[in-house]
Amino acid sequence: MDKLTVKRPIVVYKDAAATEKDDIVREFPLTIFINHKEILTIVCSPDHLAELGVGFLLSEGIVQNLSDIHAIELQEDEGFLNFVLDETAALPSGFLRRNIASCCGKGRAGLYFISDAKQVRAVPSDVQFRSEHILRAITLLEERSDVFRCTGGVHNAALSDINIENEPLVLMFEDIGRHNTIDKLIGAAFLRSVDVKEKYLVFSGRITSEIVIKAARANISLIVSKAAPTDLAVELAEELNLATIGFARKDRFNIYSHPEKIRIR
Repeated sequence: MDKLTVKRPIVVYKDAAATEKDDIVREFPLTIFINHKEILTIVCSPDHLAELGVGFLLSEGIVQNLSDIHAIELQEDEGFLNFVLDETAALPSGFLRRNIASCCGKGRAGLYFISDAKQVRAVPSDVQFRSEHILRAITLLEERSDVFRCTGGVHNAALSDINIENEPLVLMFEDIGRHNTIDKLIGAAFLRSVDVKEKYLVFSGRITSEIVIKAARANISLIVSKAAPTDLAVELAEELNLATIGFARKDRFNIYSHPEKIRIR
């Protein structure tokens, strides 16, 4: 946690008294290069930077297989991350060099997004997920969100296994950007060759169309969130054979797409 937070003296006023509190989440600019050509800068939490970069490349459709990446060169102190890909590797049509802030927007052009969505294939999965396991996973996500409890300044995402006898949360990441948590998660799963067929995404943030695209490109067929989905996210999820669950709490949730994938006890 020390890497993700910084201690600063502040004054908290409550009940007519002032107290000190000093844990603040860090914000870090990471510039990504492909074959030493600058592509973009992402504002993120300063951990698991290679996983974040790999997840971003997967989400954008720039790489599909581990063999597509010949080398990962991280200069952490400088905030530089270079990926060595085939010289023939091409960015998607319409891809623009841009900055990605830690807020919800990504600054991409509308036409590029429409093209991006049309290129995504439906998730080839008929796996069913059990309601009691989903509720257990969302509870564990909240319980293990250490940086959020300390600072209130991050999102979190985890990959959960449907086998209830296994450790439910296979991977978990926290970041100031909700998109970044997903990229770190799918990047780590990709680098570790984790089979995601019987796993699903558990998430603290709002489910938008971009989150659905990231999950679909990683072949994840269920997103469970503590927050709400957008209408476009639900429409895309229906088309991409992906179940979406919002407002997940300890004893309830709402199913917005592909309810047949959820086994209600």
